[in-house]
Amino acid sequence: MKKLKLAVLQNEVADDHLLWIHACEERTDRIDWEVIDITRADWLERIRSGAFDGLLAAPPGWTTPFRVLYDERINILNTVCGIPVYPCLEEIQIYENKKNLSYWLMATRIPHPKTWVFYYEPEALEFLQKAAIPLVGKTSIGGGGSGVHILKSRAEAVNYVQNTFSSKGATLQVGPKWRKKGFIGRVIKKLLHPQEFKAKLQQYKFQRAEVQKDFVILQEYIPHDYEWRCVRIGDSFFAHKKIKKGDKASGSLLKGYENPPMRLLDFIKDVTGRRHFLSQSVDLFETADGRYLVNEMQCIFGQSDPYQMLVNGQPGRYRQLDGEWVFEPGDFNRHESFLLRLDHFLEILSEKQLEVLA
Repeated sequence: MKKLKLAVLQNEVADDHLLWIHACEERTDRIDWEVIDITRADWLERIRSGAFDGLLAAPPGWTTPFRVLYDERINILNTVCGIPVYPCLEEIQIYENKKNLSYWLMATRIPHPKTWVFYYEPEALEFLQKAAIPLVGKTSIGGGGSGVHILKSRAEAVNYVQNTFSSKGATLQVGPKWRKKGFIGRVIKKLLHPQEFKAKLQQYKFQRAEVQKDFVILQEYIPHDYEWRCVRIGDSFFAHKKIKKGDKASGSLLKGYENPPMRLLDFIKDVTGRRHFLSQSVDLFETADGRYLVNEMQCIFGQSDPYQMLVNGQPGRYRQLDGEWVFEPGDFNRHESFLLRLDHFLEILSEKQLEVLA
């Protein structure tokens, strides 16, 4: 079977696609690849001339203009040009788009904290007169908890809404998070790698420019000490706890590794299987009465440790075999799980090749 040819899609952040490159470098026996900057004016011409079998996507998550650009162009490449993309188009469309994700969760009837999106200031202020407090204010874009605000009083919530609809707008929390675990080590690492340091400064520049003014997102506050971070890539499942620090678990980098309950894996399989998602992290709350509520879903996500799960101190994954969850020890999260993604995509594309040959 001939080698597959893939396009690694670069976004506006110079190094965002490098993990795809590292994964591709381990599969040179099966693939050739080329980096295409999807933000450039010649993006479609270069994709067409490349005759690619598939596209490896790294959707951006820092500013709305480039998010819109990416979604528009990926949509054309996938639906009009018919080129397979990984992660899939629908996963990309809800990535770092909390507004769209809230609609998607409601439409799919997946349990989640109640969320309201208001495009009119008077409507939002009227809602606040009777709304339960505290509430969570969120910007539609912004990862790692950077756009999340816990509104602890009605006055604070009113002020947040008024600021969002004013010239001030709702902004992201920008800059190094010095309270996070391993701050000194992260700073040293960036200083020793000038390209990473430059990319981080570029990220901060983009974040400072992001201001949300035209709508407000408010979410029911769910008391919690942790969130479950659950991951599905193909038939591989992982889970660990993100421990709360201050008001938030998102972005704390504090982890709790323990054997997850099997009903949690059942829930994640159902959530990701409803729309045939390929690569997905699901952050969720576990309520006092044992319900799971989906808080965030991301097709590309951070990984601060070399594994996504430990069971009895062993890294590994769960797979469902003959209806039973089976733990398989091993290193399945190389290059922040991008190698596992690549192998899954190659499996999908190889099956398509076989179908054509048949």
